[in-house]
Amino acid sequence: MTSTDHTADTPTASGAHRLAVPGARLRYTVRGRGPLLMLIGAPMSADHFAGLADALAADHTVVTHDPRGTAGSRIEGPEHDSTPQLRADDAVAVLDALGAESADVFGSSGGAVTGLAMAERHPGRVRTLVAHEPPLTELLPDAAEHRAATDDIVATFHREGPGAAWMKFMANAGFDTGPGDPEAAEAADAAPQAAPQAAPEEPSEQDLADTRHFFVHQLQATTRYVPDAAKVAAGAARVVVGIGADSGHLLTHRTTTALADLLGVEPTVFPGDHGGFLGAPAEFAAALRAVLDRA
Repeated sequence: MTSTDHTADTPTASGAHRLAVPGARLRYTVRGRGPLLMLIGAPMSADHFAGLADALAADHTVVTHDPRGTAGSRIEGPEHDSTPQLRADDAVAVLDALGAESADVFGSSGGAVTGLAMAERHPGRVRTLVAHEPPLTELLPDAAEHRAATDDIVATFHREGPGAAWMKFMANAGFDTGPGDPEAAEAADAAPQAAPQAAPEEPSEQDLADTRHFFVHQLQATTRYVPDAAKVAAGAARVVVGIGADSGHLLTHRTTTALADLLGVEPTVFPGDHGGFLGAPAEFAAALRAVLDRA
Protein backbone atom coordinates (compact mmCIF):
# COMPACT_ATOMS: atom_id res chain seq x y z
CA MET A 1 0.00 0.00 0.00
CA THR A 2 1.08 3.56 -0.67
CA SER A 3 0.83 6.44 1.77
CA THR A 4 -0.07 9.91 0.58
CA ASP A 5 -1.06 13.27 2.02
CA HIS A 6 -3.89 15.14 0.37
CA THR A 7 -6.56 17.74 0.95
CA ALA A 8 -10.27 17.00 0.88
CA ASP A 9 -10.67 17.83 -2.82
CA THR A 10 -8.00 15.41 -4.05
CA PRO A 11 -9.21 12.10 -5.59
CA THR A 12 -8.26 9.12 -3.45
CA ALA A 13 -6.80 5.86 -4.74
CA SER A 14 -6.50 2.53 -2.98
CA GLY A 15 -3.94 2.55 -0.19
CA ALA A 16 -3.22 4.41 3.03
CA HIS A 17 -3.83 8.15 3.26
CA ARG A 18 -3.73 10.99 5.74
CA LEU A 19 -6.23 13.79 6.18
CA ALA A 20 -5.99 16.95 8.28
CA VAL A 21 -9.13 17.72 10.31
CA PRO A 22 -9.60 20.24 13.13
CA GLY A 23 -7.47 19.10 16.05
CA ALA A 24 -6.13 15.91 14.47
CA ARG A 25 -4.57 14.23 11.47
CA LEU A 26 -6.42 11.07 10.46
CA ARG A 27 -5.02 7.95 8.85
CA TYR A 28 -7.42 5.99 6.65
CA THR A 29 -7.14 3.13 4.18
CA VAL A 30 -9.07 2.33 1.01
CA ARG A 31 -9.24 -1.13 -0.57
CA GLY A 32 -11.40 -2.97 -3.09
CA ARG A 33 -14.01 -2.03 -5.68
CA GLY A 34 -17.76 -1.55 -5.59
CA PRO A 35 -20.26 0.27 -3.33
CA LEU A 36 -18.61 2.34 -0.62
CA LEU A 37 -18.58 0.76 2.84
CA MET A 38 -17.00 2.30 5.96
CA LEU A 39 -15.90 0.05 8.82
CA ILE A 40 -15.65 2.05 12.04
CA GLY A 41 -14.36 1.15 15.49
CA ALA A 42 -13.58 2.87 18.78
CA PRO A 43 -11.22 2.23 20.45
CA MET A 44 -10.41 -0.30 17.70
CA SER A 45 -8.06 0.93 15.01
CA ALA A 46 -8.23 0.23 11.30
CA ASP A 47 -5.88 -2.73 11.76
CA HIS A 48 -8.52 -4.60 13.77
CA PHE A 49 -10.81 -4.50 10.73
CA ALA A 50 -8.19 -5.63 8.20
CA GLY A 51 -9.43 -9.22 7.96
CA LEU A 52 -13.04 -8.16 7.57
CA ALA A 53 -12.11 -5.45 5.07
CA ASP A 54 -10.10 -7.90 2.98
CA ALA A 55 -13.04 -10.32 2.96
CA LEU A 56 -15.39 -7.58 1.72
CA ALA A 57 -13.06 -5.91 -0.78
CA ALA A 58 -14.00 -8.26 -3.65
CA ASP A 59 -17.31 -6.44 -4.09
CA HIS A 60 -17.05 -3.26 -2.01
CA THR A 61 -14.80 -0.26 -1.76
CA VAL A 62 -13.94 -0.60 1.91
CA VAL A 63 -12.70 2.35 3.96
CA THR A 64 -11.22 1.95 7.42
CA HIS A 65 -9.63 4.58 9.63
CA ASP A 66 -7.99 5.01 13.00
CA PRO A 67 -10.21 7.11 15.27
CA ARG A 68 -8.54 10.31 16.40
CA GLY A 69 -6.07 9.77 19.21
CA THR A 70 -5.55 6.10 18.31
CA ALA A 71 -2.77 4.38 16.32
CA GLY A 72 -1.95 6.49 13.26
CA SER A 73 -4.55 9.25 13.77
CA ARG A 74 -2.68 11.75 15.88
CA ILE A 75 -4.07 14.58 17.99
CA GLU A 76 -2.63 17.94 16.97
CA GLY A 77 -2.66 20.69 19.56
CA PRO A 78 -4.18 20.39 23.05
CA GLU A 79 -5.57 17.06 24.26
CA HIS A 80 -9.33 16.78 24.02
CA ASP A 81 -12.08 14.20 24.43
CA SER A 82 -12.95 11.88 21.56
CA THR A 83 -16.73 12.27 21.61
CA PRO A 84 -19.07 10.35 19.28
CA GLN A 85 -20.01 13.65 17.67
CA LEU A 86 -16.40 14.56 16.93
CA ARG A 87 -15.65 11.08 15.60
CA ALA A 88 -18.76 11.31 13.40
CA ASP A 89 -17.48 14.58 11.94
CA ASP A 90 -14.13 12.89 11.27
CA ALA A 91 -15.80 9.99 9.42
CA VAL A 92 -17.76 12.42 7.26
CA ALA A 93 -14.53 14.33 6.56
CA VAL A 94 -13.12 11.08 5.19
CA LEU A 95 -16.21 10.73 2.97
CA ASP A 96 -15.62 14.28 1.76
CA ALA A 97 -11.99 13.44 1.02
CA LEU A 98 -13.21 10.55 -1.11
CA GLY A 99 -15.68 12.78 -2.92
CA ALA A 100 -18.50 10.51 -1.70
CA GLU A 101 -22.00 11.76 -0.99
CA SER A 102 -22.85 8.76 1.17
CA ALA A 103 -21.73 5.28 2.25
CA ASP A 104 -22.95 2.20 4.00
CA VAL A 105 -21.52 2.17 7.51
CA PHE A 106 -20.69 -0.77 9.76
CA GLY A 107 -19.72 0.40 13.23
CA SER A 108 -18.79 -1.95 16.06
CA SER A 109 -18.69 -1.16 19.77
CA GLY A 110 -17.78 2.52 20.13
CA GLY A 111 -17.72 2.68 16.34
CA ALA A 112 -21.43 1.84 16.34
CA VAL A 113 -21.95 4.88 18.55
CA THR A 114 -19.97 6.92 16.02
CA GLY A 115 -22.27 5.63 13.27
CA LEU A 116 -25.37 6.68 15.21
CA ALA A 117 -23.89 10.14 15.66
CA MET A 118 -23.15 10.28 11.91
CA ALA A 119 -26.80 9.65 11.10
CA GLU A 120 -27.91 12.31 13.60
CA ARG A 121 -25.44 15.04 12.68
CA HIS A 122 -25.07 14.43 8.96
CA PRO A 123 -28.44 13.41 7.48
CA GLY A 124 -28.21 11.72 4.11
CA ARG A 125 -24.54 10.74 4.40
CA VAL A 126 -25.33 7.23 5.72
CA ARG A 127 -27.20 4.75 3.57
CA THR A 128 -27.45 1.55 5.62
CA LEU A 129 -26.10 1.87 9.15
CA VAL A 130 -25.22 -1.39 10.88
CA ALA A 131 -24.73 -0.57 14.56
CA HIS A 132 -23.05 -3.64 16.05
CA GLU A 133 -23.11 -3.92 19.84
CA PRO A 134 -22.87 -0.25 20.89
CA PRO A 135 -22.06 0.13 24.62
CA LEU A 136 -24.87 2.65 25.28
CA THR A 137 -25.22 2.13 29.02
CA GLU A 138 -27.36 5.26 29.44
CA LEU A 139 -30.21 3.34 27.77
CA LEU A 140 -30.30 0.78 30.60
CA PRO A 141 -32.58 1.03 33.65
CA ASP A 142 -29.49 0.75 35.88
CA ALA A 143 -27.62 3.47 33.97
CA ALA A 144 -26.49 5.24 37.14
CA GLU A 145 -24.78 2.06 38.36
CA HIS A 146 -22.92 1.66 35.07
CA ARG A 147 -21.96 5.32 35.03
CA ALA A 148 -20.38 4.88 38.45
CA ALA A 149 -18.62 1.71 37.30
CA THR A 150 -17.16 3.53 34.30
CA ASP A 151 -15.96 6.37 36.50
CA ASP A 152 -14.31 3.81 38.78
CA ILE A 153 -12.54 2.19 35.81
CA VAL A 154 -11.15 5.57 34.77
CA ALA A 155 -10.11 6.33 38.35
CA THR A 156 -8.43 2.92 38.52
CA PHE A 157 -6.43 3.76 35.40
CA HIS A 158 -5.16 6.98 37.00
CA ARG A 159 -4.49 5.30 40.35
CA GLU A 160 -3.20 1.83 39.44
CA GLY A 161 -2.35 1.90 35.75
CA PRO A 162 -3.60 0.24 32.57
CA GLY A 163 -3.45 -3.42 33.62
CA ALA A 164 -5.80 -2.96 36.58
CA ALA A 165 -8.10 -0.71 34.54
CA TRP A 166 -8.38 -3.27 31.73
CA MET A 167 -9.20 -6.02 34.20
CA LYS A 168 -12.04 -3.95 35.67
CA PHE A 169 -13.22 -2.89 32.23
CA MET A 170 -13.43 -6.45 30.92
CA ALA A 171 -15.03 -7.82 34.09
CA ASN A 172 -17.65 -5.05 33.91
CA ALA A 173 -18.26 -5.91 30.25
CA GLY A 174 -19.08 -9.49 31.23
CA PHE A 175 -15.95 -11.34 30.10
CA ASP A 176 -14.35 -14.03 32.23
CA THR A 177 -10.92 -12.52 32.79
CA GLY A 178 -9.35 -15.75 34.05
CA PRO A 179 -6.25 -17.16 32.35
CA GLY A 180 -6.89 -18.95 29.08
CA ASP A 181 -10.39 -17.61 28.52
CA PRO A 182 -10.77 -17.40 24.71
CA GLU A 183 -13.50 -14.75 24.75
CA ALA A 184 -11.43 -12.50 26.98
CA ALA A 185 -8.47 -12.92 24.65
CA GLU A 186 -10.59 -12.04 21.60
CA ALA A 187 -12.04 -9.01 23.35
CA ALA A 188 -8.57 -7.93 24.39
CA ASP A 189 -7.51 -8.05 20.76
CA ALA A 190 -10.09 -5.34 20.10
CA ALA A 191 -8.62 -3.07 22.75
CA PRO A 192 -5.63 -0.74 22.35
CA GLN A 193 -3.76 -2.77 24.98
CA ALA A 194 -4.78 -6.30 25.94
CA ALA A 195 -5.63 -7.40 29.44
CA PRO A 196 -2.59 -9.00 31.12
CA GLN A 197 -3.94 -12.58 31.24
CA ALA A 198 -5.00 -12.45 27.60
CA ALA A 199 -1.70 -11.19 26.22
CA PRO A 200 1.28 -11.15 28.62
CA GLU A 201 3.69 -9.56 26.14
CA GLU A 202 5.01 -6.12 27.00
CA PRO A 203 2.85 -3.33 25.51
CA SER A 204 4.47 -0.94 23.08
CA GLU A 205 4.62 2.81 23.56
CA GLN A 206 1.79 3.11 21.04
CA ASP A 207 -0.29 0.58 23.00
CA LEU A 208 0.18 2.61 26.15
CA ALA A 209 -0.67 5.88 24.40
CA ASP A 210 -3.81 4.35 22.88
CA THR A 211 -4.83 2.95 26.25
CA ARG A 212 -4.41 6.31 27.94
CA HIS A 213 -6.47 8.00 25.25
CA PHE A 214 -9.23 5.40 25.61
CA PHE A 215 -9.56 5.65 29.38
CA VAL A 216 -8.93 9.38 29.73
CA HIS A 217 -10.61 10.79 26.63
CA GLN A 218 -12.98 8.27 25.05
CA LEU A 219 -14.69 5.75 27.35
CA GLN A 220 -16.97 8.07 29.31
CA ALA A 221 -18.08 10.13 26.32
CA THR A 222 -18.90 6.99 24.33
CA THR A 223 -20.89 5.13 26.98
CA ARG A 224 -22.86 8.25 27.96
CA TYR A 225 -24.07 9.03 24.47
CA VAL A 226 -27.87 8.92 24.10
CA PRO A 227 -29.03 8.69 20.48
CA ASP A 228 -32.07 10.60 19.29
CA ALA A 229 -34.19 7.85 17.71
CA ALA A 230 -36.11 10.18 15.40
CA LYS A 231 -32.95 11.88 14.12
CA VAL A 232 -31.17 8.55 13.59
CA ALA A 233 -34.14 7.20 11.61
CA ALA A 234 -34.34 10.37 9.54
CA GLY A 235 -30.60 10.66 8.99
CA ALA A 236 -29.91 7.15 7.65
CA ALA A 237 -31.79 5.42 4.87
CA ARG A 238 -31.87 2.21 6.93
CA VAL A 239 -30.70 1.24 10.41
CA VAL A 240 -29.75 -2.31 11.39
CA VAL A 241 -28.91 -3.15 14.99
CA GLY A 242 -26.38 -6.01 15.10
CA ILE A 243 -25.98 -8.37 18.04
CA GLY A 244 -23.55 -11.25 18.52
CA ALA A 245 -24.89 -14.79 18.54
CA ASP A 246 -22.63 -15.56 21.50
CA SER A 247 -22.98 -12.26 23.37
CA GLY A 248 -25.83 -13.17 25.71
CA HIS A 249 -23.63 -12.90 28.81
CA LEU A 250 -22.12 -9.54 27.86
CA LEU A 251 -23.17 -6.04 28.86
CA THR A 252 -23.34 -5.09 25.19
CA HIS A 253 -26.12 -7.65 24.68
CA ARG A 254 -28.24 -5.56 27.04
CA THR A 255 -27.27 -2.22 25.51
CA THR A 256 -27.83 -3.51 21.96
CA THR A 257 -31.26 -4.83 22.86
CA ALA A 258 -32.07 -1.48 24.46
CA LEU A 259 -31.05 0.35 21.28
CA ALA A 260 -33.19 -1.96 19.16
CA ASP A 261 -36.15 -1.25 21.45
CA LEU A 262 -35.51 2.49 21.22
CA LEU A 263 -35.43 2.37 17.41
CA GLY A 264 -38.34 -0.07 17.15
CA VAL A 265 -36.40 -2.73 15.22
CA GLU A 266 -35.49 -6.37 15.81
CA PRO A 267 -31.77 -7.05 16.38
CA THR A 268 -29.96 -8.83 13.55
CA VAL A 269 -27.76 -11.68 14.72
CA PHE A 270 -24.11 -11.77 13.62
CA PRO A 271 -21.56 -14.56 14.15
CA GLY A 272 -19.56 -14.68 17.37
CA ASP A 273 -19.69 -12.28 20.27
CA HIS A 274 -18.63 -8.66 20.66
CA GLY A 275 -15.51 -9.14 18.54
CA GLY A 276 -16.93 -11.77 16.18
CA PHE A 277 -15.34 -10.24 13.09
CA LEU A 278 -11.89 -10.72 14.62
CA GLY A 279 -12.08 -14.48 15.00
CA ALA A 280 -14.05 -15.34 11.86
CA PRO A 281 -13.78 -12.45 9.37
CA ALA A 282 -14.96 -14.42 6.32
CA GLU A 283 -18.07 -15.72 8.10
CA PHE A 284 -18.78 -12.29 9.52
CA ALA A 285 -18.30 -10.67 6.10
CA ALA A 286 -20.84 -13.07 4.59
CA ALA A 287 -23.39 -12.09 7.23
CA LEU A 288 -22.71 -8.37 6.74
CA ARG A 289 -22.88 -8.72 2.96
CA ALA A 290 -26.28 -10.44 3.28
CA VAL A 291 -27.56 -7.56 5.43
CA LEU A 292 -26.34 -4.94 2.95
CA ASP A 293 -27.80 -6.85 0.02
CA ARG A 294 -31.25 -6.61 1.60
CA ALA A 295 -31.19 -2.82 1.45
